[in-house]
Amino acid sequence: MTPTELIGPPSPLGYPAPYWFLVTFKVLGFTLHMVPMHLWFVGILLAMIFAQRGDVHAQRWSARLMRQMPVIIALGINFGIVPLLFTQVAYYRVFYPATILMAWPWFLIIMFLTFAYYGVYIYVTGLKDGAKLTTLKRAAGWVSAILFVAISFLFSNGFSLMTHLSAWPELWQETSVAGAPLGTGLNTSDPTLWPRWLMMFGLALTTVAAYTVFDAGVFARRESPEYRRWAANFALKFYTVGLIWFAVMGSWYLSTWPADARDQMLSSPLIILTALAALGPGLPWLLIFFQRRQITQALAILTGLAQFGVLALNAISRQIVQNIELGKFLDVTAEPVNLQLSPLIVFLVLFVAGLGVVVWMVGKVWQAERQPA
Repeated sequence: MTPTELIGPPSPLGYPAPYWFLVTFKVLGFTLHMVPMHLWFVGILLAMIFAQRGDVHAQRWSARLMRQMPVIIALGINFGIVPLLFTQVAYYRVFYPATILMAWPWFLIIMFLTFAYYGVYIYVTGLKDGAKLTTLKRAAGWVSAILFVAISFLFSNGFSLMTHLSAWPELWQETSVAGAPLGTGLNTSDPTLWPRWLMMFGLALTTVAAYTVFDAGVFARRESPEYRRWAANFALKFYTVGLIWFAVMGSWYLSTWPADARDQMLSSPLIILTALAALGPGLPWLLIFFQRRQITQALAILTGLAQFGVLALNAISRQIVQNIELGKFLDVTAEPVNLQLSPLIVFLVLFVAGLGVVVWMVGKVWQAERQPA
């Protein structure tokens, strides 16, 4: 059996919107999702370490981030629905077969996310004034940190398996009975899986550092000058570590690209995008460097916007590589379009309204932080 035979059949309904519309919101949604996703991917783990072994400022940083984490997780989950929805619409012919092959690990994501979310809430109750951070609540925090790392690994498996079609026949034969897949497969044989996942971890390190500056400059107005100086120094060191990690793992990831993907991404005009995605983290690092002695609100906001741009470049680059990898088996842009205008209008209205609510919430927090303690 060839990989092409395992690809899902085309839908007679076609796409409900042009491909450019679907892929635009897929990339935009993933970029919006990456910001909170990085904060729980790396931030919770670091917060738990600082809570037990950090100095007074590190423990304060840990408490601040974890108090914000329930809202951060809620935003991340809701933003994550957007790219998942458009992946299912535009890439249904490879998304569903891939997730069938790893059905049980894919279903585990829901269970892991539920326990991780509850674990964060349990931990945060121990940070309230007068509450005691018991052993059980500390354990809940650690369980949440580990589960979010596991969730990221399973998601990386699913989305890398979606383009690793050459592995499907063997994976299907190894995890099936009488031709029926058991849904126990994982994409661990994919040479791009580990470097891509670890590169994303390095990118998450930089996002946590950039958010530290953003939080100290925008939301932490009531904190002491000593804490804000500590936050600036910590962010610079942590972003530097993340930058090095991202560069090393990114180089490894690039070396595992298929030859056609490497040729196209390193040739004009796509080499410009590849270079921007690789060098992009340098801009937030410079902005943090300029604030190493004093964080200002204007530069903190610019740091956050620059980091968002870094994540957007990464998402766009990954999308193009994904299409190149699939191009050997499937042309996702060739599906017929059966425009469904009314659902698109409803989606756009709700999407804009949702972003407006998020902006309003952030504005309220910012106003509250500017009030006297």
